[in-house]
Amino acid sequence: MAAAKRVCFLYIAQHHQVWHSLSVAVAMARRWPTIKVEIAATTPELIDYVAGLIAELGGAPIELVLLPPAWLRRFGGGGAPPKAPMLIANARRLGRYDAVITPERTTALLRRLGVRHPLLVYTQHGAGDREGPFEPRLKVFDLVMAAGRKQRDRMLQEGWVTEDTCAMVGYPKFDLVDDLPQRPAPRFDQPGPVVLYNPHFHAELGSWPKWGRQVLEFFAANERYNLIFAPHIRLFETASTEERAAFKVFAEHPRIHVDLGGPAAADMTYTKAADLYLGDVSSQIYEFLRTPKPCLFLNSSGASWCGDPSFHHWLFGPVLETIDGLGAGLDEAFATHENYRETQVWGIEETFDVSNTPASVRAARAIVDKLERAA
Repeated sequence: MAAAKRVCFLYIAQHHQVWHSLSVAVAMARRWPTIKVEIAATTPELIDYVAGLIAELGGAPIELVLLPPAWLRRFGGGGAPPKAPMLIANARRLGRYDAVITPERTTALLRRLGVRHPLLVYTQHGAGDREGPFEPRLKVFDLVMAAGRKQRDRMLQEGWVTEDTCAMVGYPKFDLVDDLPQRPAPRFDQPGPVVLYNPHFHAELGSWPKWGRQVLEFFAANERYNLIFAPHIRLFETASTEERAAFKVFAEHPRIHVDLGGPAAADMTYTKAADLYLGDVSSQIYEFLRTPKPCLFLNSSGASWCGDPSFHHWLFGPVLETIDGLGAGLDEAFATHENYRETQVWGIEETFDVSNTPASVRAARAIVDKLERAA
């Protein structure tokens, strides 16, 4: 009789990445009881976070593992410890699994460390357009998930995956969001449209370094809109106490809600609550557009974006070339949304492959099938 398979869902980065594979782990543990499912993370806080989500889902037969060594956690700067050293320290341990499933690409390092046994599975952590995630490390993985045909076709066309190493499964994060209790949205004292400003951490393409402060000052002085300022979690992950304190004046404003990286910044609370998306190159635009709504994009880098697949999402609303036009741009985005609605609907259809089978189950089945073929 063949030995039972052991698989590891690995979390070595920030908590937002949990949302892109936890529902897959739960689906596998519940539906394939002969497979031992473990979740390994690099901080106690992340273990507690995962445990809390699993409990809210009603539980699942999953073992949680805190990866050593403890001393490496001191180098996390208040966040996740360095990924590569943690992988090096745990290479032998991870090599004992039959599959290591991860939402980030740094885990490809295991192959360079000589870890050959486990299947390496990359679930992705978003379905955006930025060219950065379409890169050579994808070739290292035995299985790469795609949320839909847009992502799958680009990976195939650019040669990062093959038909055998790619599985189009939908977007497992939506399963987790739908199955968990909805978090309360921010409350504002005054009525008005809610704008979500969601700058990316990319040093050049992200709008925060050049225009971010001006965006916040505009909303602080404006009496029409309410603002949720929820940047990508990595933007301020290692910010000092003094740097975070600089946002106090905005956080205390009655029309502004500031979240520099809390749980609600990852679980779609804000993308569901907002009436308009204001941002640059974050994949969260696609989560926001699960329901078509107005968008406004900030081209602070002066990118030549027309026709560039890395800026495909900028077709979903007006694009500002100067921050001086923010007020007029917001008015235009609301007034002209019907001109973009059909493009948004089409963009969501090509981004997320939807079927009667939940994406988390489709992803789990793809991994199980790969394990069986490997055996």
